[in-house]
Order: sequence, then C-alpha cells, then structure tokens
Amino acid sequence: MNWYEALIFGLVQGLTEFLPVSSDGHLEIVKFLFGGVEESFLFSVAVHGATVLSILAVFWKEILKLLKGVFKFEMNEETVYTLKLIVSMIPVAIVGFTMKEQVESLFIADMDITGSFLLVTALFLLIGHFVPKRNKPISYGNAFVIGIAQALATLPGLSRSGSTISTGLMLGNSKDELARFSFLMVIVPILGANFLELVTTETTAVSGVLVPLVIAFVAAFVSGYVACRWMINIVRKGKLGWFALYCILVGLSLIIFA
Repeated sequence: MNWYEALIFGLVQGLTEFLPVSSDGHLEIVKFLFGGVEESFLFSVAVHGATVLSILAVFWKEILKLLKGVFKFEMNEETVYTLKLIVSMIPVAIVGFTMKEQVESLFIADMDITGSFLLVTALFLLIGHFVPKRNKPISYGNAFVIGIAQALATLPGLSRSGSTISTGLMLGNSKDELARFSFLMVIVPILGANFLELVTTETTAVSGVLVPLVIAFVAAFVSGYVACRWMINIVRKGKLGWFALYCILVGLSLIIFA
C-alpha cells in the first residue's frame, strides 16, 4: 500500500465509521477498487483504533463523568450506565472469541457479499426511520439487544451505527440517548481488537507498512472526529432515510456491475 492509498483508506474509514453506511463495507470497496490491499486486516484494525480516539475526543467530558461516577464505588447513575455499556459488549465479545476466523474469511473484497449486506443496512435504516418515535430509557435488556446488532455489524457491509441506532429506535429508545450509547459502546471492543492484533502481529509486518499506516491512522482520526459530530446531529433530526437510499443504490450497483 502506498501513501495515497493509505490516505484514501483512512478517510473512508473515518467518514463511514459513524455515518450509517458501513465502514467495513466501504473499506472492502476500496480494496476492490485498488485490486486488493496488502495487510488489509491490520490496516482495518488500526484505522478503527483511530476512530475510537476520535470518539474519545468528542465524548471526553461524558467519559470522564462516567469514570468519576464508577470510581465512587456506589450504584449511582454513572455506574448503572457503565454496566449497560458492558452488557452491550457481551454479544460482540462472544463473536470475537468464537467466530473471529469465520468473520475474517468474509473480508475478501467480494462485492456480492458487501452489496447484499448494504441492502440489509438499508432495511435497518428504513425501519428505524419509519418506526414510531418514543423516549424510553435504555434498559439492560435493550442494551443486550443493541449489542446483538453491533455483533452482527462485524459483517462487511452491515453498518454498526446504523444497526445499533435503528435497533434502539425499534425498541423505543430516545434518539439523543442512542447516539451517545452507540458510539460509547464500541470503544472497548475496538480497543480490544487492536490489542489482540498488535500482540499477534510480527514486528516486521508492522515496520514494513509503518508510513502508510501512520497516514491512514491520522486521516481516520481527523475525518472520524468530523463525522462523529455530524452523525450526532443527524440522529437527533431523524434523517436516516437518505442513508438508506444511498445504501440501496450502492448495494445494487455492487451486485449488478462489480
């Protein structure tokens, strides 16, 4: 991978991680357009880590408040919210530890697979767009179901933010609350994936792609920060239907033409 491919890779990851159009699906499209990307899984994990840092930059006040509440070692509002976040991580942890190889086997720049899951993303978004809006708080059960949606979104083309937010809307949860919960619940799983990838990757494999890796990382962080703030406003205004149309157009184009 050269520097401009890494730049495009990072920008695509950062912009699409928070917009409900599937970052993994769009990275698969980039791999397809460039005829395959060397160390694609390593780059995918690295740029996902960059977008986690962008979440930390956007939500640092909320995260600091949660940590302060948790370390009071009492069952306060912050502790309860943190426990719900932990519950939401259980499904993706199960997938990560038991089905890692099966999931990775789908990341082969197959546009039929990516296009099909983009259509599933569109279905999620359309249901979330038209379902009657309510303002129920997120319960432990809701958190687990939203976590299942996040686990499913490990598939290329199935949007994590689109799946989790739409699932929460179907459950009747508040739009404002879902935007924050959806972004916070992904921090630990992605950091964990980064850690596992780093400890199992040979040093020579990393050093050989260090410069493009840094470029991709910085591009993903900057574009992710912008997209995260943008997506919060989009969820509050309930404008998910346009992204469903985009996913339908791209998904069908991939299946028919690619």
